[in-house]
Parts: sequence; C-alpha cells; structure tokens
Amino acid sequence: MTPYVLVVEDEDALATLLKYNLDKEGHRVMVASDGEEALMLIDERQPDLVVLDWMLPKVSGIEVCRRLRAKAETKNLPVIMLTARGEESDRVRGLDTGADDYIVKPFSMSELAARVRAVLRRIRPGLADDRIRHGDLVIDRVAHRVKRDGKEIHLGPTEFRLLDYLMQHPGRVFSREQLLDAVWGSDVYVEARTVDVHIGRLRKALNAGSESDPIRTVRSAGYSLEAEG
Repeated sequence: MTPYVLVVEDEDALATLLKYNLDKEGHRVMVASDGEEALMLIDERQPDLVVLDWMLPKVSGIEVCRRLRAKAETKNLPVIMLTARGEESDRVRGLDTGADDYIVKPFSMSELAARVRAVLRRIRPGLADDRIRHGDLVIDRVAHRVKRDGKEIHLGPTEFRLLDYLMQHPGRVFSREQLLDAVWGSDVYVEARTVDVHIGRLRKALNAGSESDPIRTVRSAGYSLEAEG
C-alpha cells in the first residue's frame, strides 16, 4: 500500500520541494498551505502521516496538532513537525502537543525522508516497506542487501540507489536526466553519461550468473526495469 502523506507548509518553494522528494520516495502527497485547509483535508480523507509546519496562517501547526490529538479518529495520526525554532523548550512544547517527531529548519531532504520512514515503521509498520520484491530480485533497504534468486548481489551505494529507484517503478522508462535527478539529486552536477557507467556496473553485478538482464535500454529514451510477466 502506498502511504498517503499530507504536507502542511505555507512557503511555496519548500512545499514544492517536500512534495517532489516525498513523491520520489514512493509516497502519495497532498499539500495544504494553511492550518485550516489541512484540517479540512484530514476530515475529507485521513492521511497516513502529516508533515506539519509550526508557523502557519489561519491555524498554527501547534493548534492543528492539538485538534488532531483531541479527536478520537485522529488522536494516533502520525505527525512530524517542521520549525525554524531550535530551542529545547520549543522542541519539548512541540512534542508535548503530540508531535511524533520534530525537525528544525534548515534540514536535508534525505533526513526528512529517513524520519518519515522511521515514524511510519514505528507507528504503522505495514506502510513502511523496507523490502521490495520484483521477480527474482529482492532489495532490503534496512540491511542494505540485494538478492537475486536467493543469491546475494554486492552493489556499490550508487548502484543500490539506482536499483531501488527502478524497482519502485517497474516498466517505466527513465531518461538519464531523470535518473540523475532521482538518484544523485537535483543540486549535484553530474554528467549524463555517468548514468551509463553505473547502469553498466549494476548490470554486471545482477547478471554475473548469466541470468537474463532485467534492465532494458530504450534507444534515445533511457532505461527501464522490465515489468514482470
């Protein structure tokens, strides 16, 4: 099941960045720009997790959290609070209000993604799938291991991330630029041909036992993980 995450953030640029990166992690993301809209969206359909800014127009993040905890149907809804406030007393206040975790701005997107996974794993373990299976391939994100047909495959960190991303979207063709953005990040300059090098290494590791190649090269388009069947 794909986790549904509600991002409540009034800074447009940050909201867009959060949505983009959580989408990339495989979550389904909705965005609310103020506390009032957030409460309305939660009433319409309860998310699996809320990423909630402290300072919001109309209804503050702290008040949103209070209201969620006061209602029986949302009292256990996971909440990660974002704030520019870094004082210990503020962190304690946020957690005392009922937040499950607390991240101080500025933060990295990889840290946020890890916190989201950790909260989902702790509170709703069925949604935090740390193991993905595709055909005879299994990737274990916690142990950082890959197996093919029961045999362990040794991958470098970049090849691991490439395979993880392709396995999240089987059958979909990604251009080199899309893979660079997803695996290396949009703020890192890497030449497009670097993707070809790492795809080559990934193929060599996966096909060491002469198995069929699960990665398809689509001429003038990019790469894809073969869809099952």
